[in-house]
Amino acid sequence: MEHPACVLEELKQFVVKDASQTAYYIPDFISEEEESYLLQEVYKSPKTKWTQLSGRRLQNWGGSPHPKGMLVEKIPDWLRSYCEKISSLGAFSGKTANHVLVNEYKQGEGIMPHEDGLLYHPTVTTISLGSHTLLDFYRPVSGQDGEAPQTEENRYLFSLLVRPRSLLILQDEMYRSLLHGIQGQDRDLLTDRVVNVSAAGAQPGETLTRGTRVSLTIRHVPKVIKTKLVLGRK
Repeated sequence: MEHPACVLEELKQFVVKDASQTAYYIPDFISEEEESYLLQEVYKSPKTKWTQLSGRRLQNWGGSPHPKGMLVEKIPDWLRSYCEKISSLGAFSGKTANHVLVNEYKQGEGIMPHEDGLLYHPTVTTISLGSHTLLDFYRPVSGQDGEAPQTEENRYLFSLLVRPRSLLILQDEMYRSLLHGIQGQDRDLLTDRVVNVSAAGAQPGETLTRGTRVSLTIRHVPKVIKTKLVLGRK
């Protein structure tokens, strides 16, 4: 097996140079056939696997991350092969992804700016299915007195265009320091603040209409509990 650092070296052609450190955007990471297969598997999952949130619904695979450790649950084969494929790129410093969130965003749905937090290895990888979106990045609220009001608008830095079948890898400052979110809108105008337009095969000034997007957010949770606790035993 190649050393993770060597494999990440091969990804350098996919670095988004005009983003903060470090974002890799890999178009056509999966084929159209793989995309269809993954969507089929997502929607074959039992209804009980879906959790409805405000603005999206999701499936959680691998366990529930917790400060005391994630109780490990089996990830189905259709997801595990992609956990292994992405891990083999060196995205998680030689470790294997063990957690997947499947998010469904219908047209017009989004998610508030947020960070992924300390329960994960400081890398997030996302495969997109079905539709593009714009992922927006923000400075966090600094909490310093005497500054201009820290609205979402004046903390906004730039966006990434995320196309179907692409893989996005965020590390370093992009993971640790910046917030990311998705505006709840039907269409996206590609301005000069979208820093990977050409890499994503689009043109500045273009307007793209969203459909339903399913994202596979694949991560590594370092702290896990591999055996189930037996109730009643002290």
